[in-house]
Amino acid sequence: MFVDSHCHLDKLNYQDLHENIADVVAKAESSRVESMLSVGVTMDSFPSMLEAIKPFKNVYASCGVHPLDVESYFDFDKFKQYAQDPRVVAIGETGLDYHYQPETAELQKERFKQQVEVAVALNKPLIIHTRNAREDTLQILREGGAEQCGGVIHCFTEDLEFAEQAMQLGFYISISGIVTFRQATELKEVVRALPLERLLIETDSPYLAPVPHRGKENQPAYVVEVAAYIAQLKGCALNDVAKKTTQNFKDLFLR
Repeated sequence: MFVDSHCHLDKLNYQDLHENIADVVAKAESSRVESMLSVGVTMDSFPSMLEAIKPFKNVYASCGVHPLDVESYFDFDKFKQYAQDPRVVAIGETGLDYHYQPETAELQKERFKQQVEVAVALNKPLIIHTRNAREDTLQILREGGAEQCGGVIHCFTEDLEFAEQAMQLGFYISISGIVTFRQATELKEVVRALPLERLLIETDSPYLAPVPHRGKENQPAYVVEVAAYIAQLKGCALNDVAKKTTQNFKDLFLR
């Protein structure tokens, strides 16, 4: 069985491709994807996302403000309230993105620090987005005591040194469909070097569909393609990747 450790179920195409979330979950289950984590990116969208996934016991939620959404509505006390919901197993997606929005860097850092504070206080793991911000990301995690709650660097595209520093803080490394892209040569080498004991797999649906679905909308069922590619890179059985990444998910999010 497999787990999609990062998807955005409220952002899939329910006009043309899927009837509803139940349809998406059924497709995932038919591909042996037993659980998924639906990730929040704004406070405004969180309540409706949480309500939509409530019927599904195998779908968990996170509560966060994405670094590219830091100018959206935010209330710290309300955020802490949302984060305490028992269905919320993680804080994020949070972090820093200086590639797309370097002009909001200071606000990104403020929101990131606030979410690290909540994660540590509640002992819920962090889901981290980082792009062109390696040093600041690690510094905020260290200064905020993030090793106390742990977490995951999601949709990993950094180098091996960054991965090792994140793992020293107790973080897992999550691999998305990007690893299947022909040009992702450095990422492939990083995956070969990392131990299965520290890996998670994800789709980041509806984005970044893996080969052979590239160019189409992504969905949780496709996480199996990511696992298969990792098995190929590491020269191990697909079942080994499935079992270990599923256990890693449980160890991190369902502790």
